[in-house]
Amino acid sequence: MLMKWLGRGARGLSVVVAMMGVALAGAATPDDSTHQSRDDAWWTGPLLAASASTLPKGHFLVEPYLFDSIVHQRFDKDGTRRDVAHAESLGSLTYLLYGVTDRISAGLISRLGYTQTSQAGRSTGVGMGDVAVQAQYRLTQFKEGSWIPTMSVVLGETFPTGKYDRLGEHPSDGFGAGVRTTTASVYAQDFFWMPGGRILRMRLDLSYAFSGSATVRDVSVYGTTTGFQGRVRPGDAFTADAAWEYSLTRNWVLALDAVYEHDASTRVAGEDLSGHATDPAARTILLNSGLSDSLSFAPAVEYNWSGNVGFIMGVKFPATGRNTSAAIIPVVAVNLVF
Repeated sequence: MLMKWLGRGARGLSVVVAMMGVALAGAATPDDSTHQSRDDAWWTGPLLAASASTLPKGHFLVEPYLFDSIVHQRFDKDGTRRDVAHAESLGSLTYLLYGVTDRISAGLISRLGYTQTSQAGRSTGVGMGDVAVQAQYRLTQFKEGSWIPTMSVVLGETFPTGKYDRLGEHPSDGFGAGVRTTTASVYAQDFFWMPGGRILRMRLDLSYAFSGSATVRDVSVYGTTTGFQGRVRPGDAFTADAAWEYSLTRNWVLALDAVYEHDASTRVAGEDLSGHATDPAARTILLNSGLSDSLSFAPAVEYNWSGNVGFIMGVKFPATGRNTSAAIIPVVAVNLVF
């Protein structure tokens, strides 16, 4: 199954890998006496790609994100941009991680949101999204002079804590998916010295997520309406995220993510029990979202007060896609390690 998904995502992933190759074409080795010391480079991390490094034993990481997802266009099944009703979702996502050992980090990711749309109104208040827990095991550690990057494997589980159905007259109150989702990932991180002696830090994260199914009733985040009763099965997802960070100075860093995502179709099957349809065949409802692909970029600027405290600000925007939203997402985050 995973190999089939990797095959489907090959075109998008090849774009990401090609960009990595271009960025590294002029990279130098750290043998040059003018090269920047890694102790002189402080990092927050790019907007999207998580670190392959684990926390030292007994240390914590707290990283809250604030974002604003703005949608007024969508890619149709042929990849053409189409105008859609305006929707805007304000949200936060917070990482809380702990170094269990030098090789193992574990923690949780919490989400909050607030949505307003031109069609479905606005949320009645700030809502809680789904909560995820994860464990990360570091396989290798980068050392100068070696070709081996830092690599980790990560296993995450997302729990359906957010509201997703029975939304009544407030469909914008839906912030969850209603299903448990398991995500398996491989993270890699490497350092390269550019011709000017400055460091380029690179990450490549590959993830595969699969979900269970759940009961859906009435108005839901899946487009069902009052009187519906059935089940939903979200499609599996493959994501490749390549990221670059260039150390301008000890404090200032330029960052860029390139993200490719391929999603299988989400299927909803059930019945309309509202009483409006008397024919049994007319009461049967089958919804199929179809396959989707997207390629997005997220440039950002980091400022690091120290090696343990940093700030990042940037925006994620879509380059191309198929059967998916063309959301523009400004993001800010603070990274704290102690």
